[in-house]
Amino acid sequence: MLKRKISQLLVVLVTIVTLLLPTQTISAQAIPDNYRQEQLDLDVKSALAIDSSTGQLLYGKNINEPLPIASMTKLITAYLTLKAIDDKKITWNTEVQPTEQIVKVANNRLFSNVPLKLNYSYTIKQLYQATLIESANGAAMLLAQAISGSQKAFVKQMRLQVEQWGIKDAKLYTACGLPNKSVGSDAYPGAEKNAENLMSAKDMALVGQHLLNEYPEIIETTRIAHLDFVDQATKTPMTNFNWMLKGLSQHSSNFNIDGLKTGTTDAAGACFIGTAKHQGARVITVVMGAKHLNSADPARFEQTKKLLSFVYQKYQPIKLNKDQAIIGSTNVNVHNGKSKQVNISLKKQAIIWRPVDETFSVGLTKKTVEAPITKGQTVSSYYFKSGNSKLFSLKQPNGIMLPAQAQTSTDRVNIFIRFWHWLFGG
Repeated sequence: MLKRKISQLLVVLVTIVTLLLPTQTISAQAIPDNYRQEQLDLDVKSALAIDSSTGQLLYGKNINEPLPIASMTKLITAYLTLKAIDDKKITWNTEVQPTEQIVKVANNRLFSNVPLKLNYSYTIKQLYQATLIESANGAAMLLAQAISGSQKAFVKQMRLQVEQWGIKDAKLYTACGLPNKSVGSDAYPGAEKNAENLMSAKDMALVGQHLLNEYPEIIETTRIAHLDFVDQATKTPMTNFNWMLKGLSQHSSNFNIDGLKTGTTDAAGACFIGTAKHQGARVITVVMGAKHLNSADPARFEQTKKLLSFVYQKYQPIKLNKDQAIIGSTNVNVHNGKSKQVNISLKKQAIIWRPVDETFSVGLTKKTVEAPITKGQTVSSYYFKSGNSKLFSLKQPNGIMLPAQAQTSTDRVNIFIRFWHWLFGG
């Protein structure tokens, strides 16, 4: 017995020394370019579907390749507008006047716009609505000016923001999504004339996820199909480019789309980041590089419908409530605790999309924890499997983990009992 304990002590010492040595960092698993793509091959360059809250990946085609995003850019501009209002730097009623260059862009009939006039004032709310509904390029640029003082400063702010979200390979040059050459003297200095904003479908989805989670009120604007832009005595009718909204040509009650933003340039083709509620959950979709034969081509929306149909058929969203105990994973063992086990439950509410064509299971990362335990303490994490593979998200590529909390407390046994456990087990 003594020899065995000496051996155990040596193992403990070796373990301590090992922990003190430099360790090799194990990097997270990369997000795959394609996920279930073999089950649905959309006619686009890139496509993706995620849950808006957890970022669980539901479908992916070529999701990591940076591609032109065109006017989907305006969602970053909208986010920074909402943030500036939240930070009390501006208000909805703040009035701003456009520069000569912004007026030139705003009155260029080759671009999507509402007309802006020199020496006229416009409110932040007017410009925000025009940016999201009519995809007005001049309005987006004027928002950028109001927030940062210049287009260059705003683009730098955009770049910083997406970096803070973990987006490392974005290329951003304009606040509106037009190519650099199309904004005249406001072109980003040092960049090529033909430079366009580039992001991957994965990263575009992250932009949408941050918007919806931090500023869900954006839906109140993106769901508007028609609205007038009022400039003193002049009214300019605006029609949303998201034709899947109620009242527009591609609407279908099967999908309940209420946002977010289209984007179109020659290089980008037809793009669309959409969102819809479904059975108590919310999904975000991205399609990039769809066909765009002419201004009436609905290809991006047809591909989005196919993607949503696939998601709705292949998954069942499950709402998991805070304090809910999950069958099969209702407790953990407690080492050196007065109680041998404590019951556990979810620490926060979440949505998990369960694949309907594979077996579904839930597991725990830790099944034994060390006493003492207090009620509400995070003691383990739930993970979820479909078949033999873990369900994963854009920010948790190694598997979605939801914290499990103790439902009760238990103290630690005294030192004599712990010593007895150490000698004889238990």
